[in-house]
Parts: sequence; structure tokens; C-alpha cells
Amino acid sequence: MISKQNISLTVEEYINGRLTDQINWYDKKSAQAKRIYMIFQTIEIIAAALIPIMSGLVTEFQQIKIIISILGAVVVICGSLSRLGKFHENWLHYRQTCELLKHEKYLFLTSTSPYEEQSFQLLVERVESIISAENVNWSQLATENEKE
Repeated sequence: MISKQNISLTVEEYINGRLTDQINWYDKKSAQAKRIYMIFQTIEIIAAALIPIMSGLVTEFQQIKIIISILGAVVVICGSLSRLGKFHENWLHYRQTCELLKHEKYLFLTSTSPYEEQSFQLLVERVESIISAENVNWSQLATENEKE
């Protein structure tokens, strides 16, 4: 049987090994999802804006019909991939979770309410609750993807 003493973490080990790692992970994933979302949206906007411009040139150049068809397909593909990957939702959820974790970390490090007494157990409970809630959100998004 493993005793509680053998598996307990120090405050520094928890903050550096769990909390900071989670903050960094959510920060990275948020930036990644934002970048992909912005790329898809930019391509979709440009392609959609070019369609009416190109339509005016159809009478002069017959090849424009093919370009318009391709641009229309690009709009549909970018929009569909963006929704399928839920990059916008992930960006917002990951950013929110990252900021909540940072908030808890700084409240704890500055002994600000509710951490006036340096309650390490309270920090762990609140941080793990935030992470657990995000895992539930992710699971729900994944389930919605499967249904679609």
C-alpha cells in the first residue's frame, strides 16, 4: 500500500509540473486553433469576394466560369472544414480555460482571496475543477462532431 506521504506533491511541484504545464498547453492549443480558424476565414472571405468580381468578366473570358466554380468550392470547403474542426469554439474554450488557470495561479501566488492562508488544497481543487470542466466541454464537442 502506498502511503499518502509518498505520493504528495509540494506546492512548487504542483504549480510547475501541473498548473504551469496546463496553462502552457491551453495557451498553445488556443493559439493553434485561432491560427487555423483565421486562415480558413481569410481564404473563405477572399474567395467569396472574388466571385461577384469574376462574374462581371464572364462575357469577356469564358474560362472565368471555371474559376468562379473553383472559388465557390473553396468557400464551401473552408467553411465546412472550419465547422467540422470547431476551431472557433476550441480557440475560445482553450483561451478561457488558460486565462482561468492563470487567474487561479496568480491569486494563489499573491495570497489573494480565497487563498489568503496559502490553501494549497483549495488551489488544487479549483484548478482540477477547471480542467475537469474543460474536459467535459471537449467531450461534448467531440460527441456533437460525431453526430454531425
